Amino acid sequence: MKKEIEKTNVMRILEQKKIAYRSYSYVDTGVISGREVASVLGQDPDQVFKTLVTVGSGEHYVFLVPVKKELDLKKAAQAVGEKSIHMIKEKELLPLTGYIHGGCSPIGMKKSFQTVIDTSAAGFGTIIFSGGKIGYQVEVSLEELKRVFRFTLGDIAVG
Repeated sequence: MKKEIEKTNVMRILEQKKIAYRSYSYVDTGVISGREVASVLGQDPDQVFKTLVTVGSGEHYVFLVPVKKELDLKKAAQAVGEKSIHMIKEKELLPLTGYIHGGCSPIGMKKSFQTVIDTSAAGFGTIIFSGGKIGYQVEVSLEELKRVFRFTLGDIAVG
């Protein structure tokens, strides 16, 4: 008998909006890094995205980039109209977003932040990202994501 996947707030939000998604669980694997997650799930690391939170001149921004790439801070700043941005400190993540490091999702944050997804996402029918809790991922189309939060696509990844 297959164990039922625990529902996260992200999954509940997707269901409330009647958005089709696929969920993945890798709870008992000890895996945290994005590359390891893609490997454990047997997914293309170009299609699995990590959620990164930054701060500029008083504003916070959310970026999604493929797990095997890094956020180009210069390009990211340009994408949101800032001179420069930097990653927030890990201890600031939970109070700001409601999520912990390794389980941060662009869906269901405490506040809405300007969000940019790397343009490479447009090359896939769906993208995979955190389900809002360590050990859970969701797969959703960009078209459906537009119904959950506003985002733009930008050339923001390097590597």
